[in-house]
Amino acid sequence: MKADLILTGGILVDDRSRQHADVAIKDGIILAVGAPEAMPDAVETINVTGLHLLPGAIDMHVHFREPGYTHKEDWQTGTDAAAMGGVTTVFEMPNTHPPTRSVVELRQKQECARKARVDFGLYGLMAEDNIDELEALAEAGANAFKCFMGNTFGNLPSPSTGAMLEGFEIAAKLGLRVSLHAETASIMAWRQAKLQAAGINHPLAHIGARPEIVAIEAVGRAAALAEWTGARIHVLHISSAGELRPLAEAKARGVDITGETCPCYLMLDSSDYDTLGSVIRVNPPVREAKDSTAIWDALKSGVVDMIATDHAPHTPEEKRRESIWEADCGFPGVETQMPLMLTAVAKGQITLEEYVRMSSVRPAQAFGLWPMKGRIAPGAHADIAVVDLTRREVIAAERLHSRGKITPFEGVETTGAPIHTLVRGRFVQKDRTLVPDMAGHGRQVTDIQKMPAPAPRNTDQSLAAVLGQKG
Repeated sequence: MKADLILTGGILVDDRSRQHADVAIKDGIILAVGAPEAMPDAVETINVTGLHLLPGAIDMHVHFREPGYTHKEDWQTGTDAAAMGGVTTVFEMPNTHPPTRSVVELRQKQECARKARVDFGLYGLMAEDNIDELEALAEAGANAFKCFMGNTFGNLPSPSTGAMLEGFEIAAKLGLRVSLHAETASIMAWRQAKLQAAGINHPLAHIGARPEIVAIEAVGRAAALAEWTGARIHVLHISSAGELRPLAEAKARGVDITGETCPCYLMLDSSDYDTLGSVIRVNPPVREAKDSTAIWDALKSGVVDMIATDHAPHTPEEKRRESIWEADCGFPGVETQMPLMLTAVAKGQITLEEYVRMSSVRPAQAFGLWPMKGRIAPGAHADIAVVDLTRREVIAAERLHSRGKITPFEGVETTGAPIHTLVRGRFVQKDRTLVPDMAGHGRQVTDIQKMPAPAPRNTDQSLAAVLGQKG
């Protein structure tokens, strides 16, 4: 069989080892991995000697703002940025306008995503007023659910614990994972109102309104509901040392719970608020240096499973506000994650193998994309980031492909970058330049997603069971 493409001379990396190996690709699938003499003939052969071949990063947490907020981002600019960042699959969040709360909005989001350059999943919303829509969302192709336990951009109301319990009961039956913005809304609203009334509006007040107890309480509560129902849950953007304890304890009890963190929580801390001002505002907030240290340790040990970005672009005008309460929360990240984390590899903070585990392997496994994604092996999608570990670049907002031309990492020099990005065997970025006419190459991952069989618990005490009982 003749291959479409062979990458020759590279160093292939997985989560346990690295080896010199060629990779043959046919019809978007990896056909063979091995010595040059073992490769079939190919239409095209590209020499990648001295470069490392990593599974493309899988970012489970992006906001591409379409529909509704396309002055901030859309599916083309967002996935262009992903391709430049070595990210080959993204999962996009539902707090657009309108939010992805029913099949109607899911179909609208799928239409917007037709211009995606990389593969993608779509979150359906789990909120107070759409519990009855969850089964239809799953049937229509939603890849996971998102529950906002705390407020963030879009001001979607946080569901009550009663609604969460019913939502978890349904999600447990469906088998899809529920990703959580795990902050307790009532504590934050109370404290922010008190701070605003006192005229306190400097950047550090954002931490004051959202102390780590909001995450500790929310993670513990969500873990208890997941343990009771058998729901699979995922804790988004872990920002504090405190929430690591309920996360680890839930894992030890056998709860199907995973967690992610983002580069900003690893590489920034409260000492950066003076220089960055409102640019650093993100939900949950960047916290103390001790939190960064604890999260690094948890990421290396596997208590925190994966790295994501919470890519959340806004315009510079929306970010630079005198009052911290008026600055929009978040910043672009899908293009800078890999260079920042490869810089951590260069500094010896993590190994390249650990990076592959947290950026590709664990996301694929947790969200049902393994073994088609997250690995470079025969039978898998040819999603590959071809990386130069020595390439030095300086992050500059004006060069980002996102519409959000503002970043707290402005001027940071990075070591390591994806030179080429392939999605299902096609170059979407080559030689640090977007490949023309590849918008629309991305596909939703629903057809390959295979979550383990559902394992609901205490079904005899679920709300559906109780409602179905005869008086």
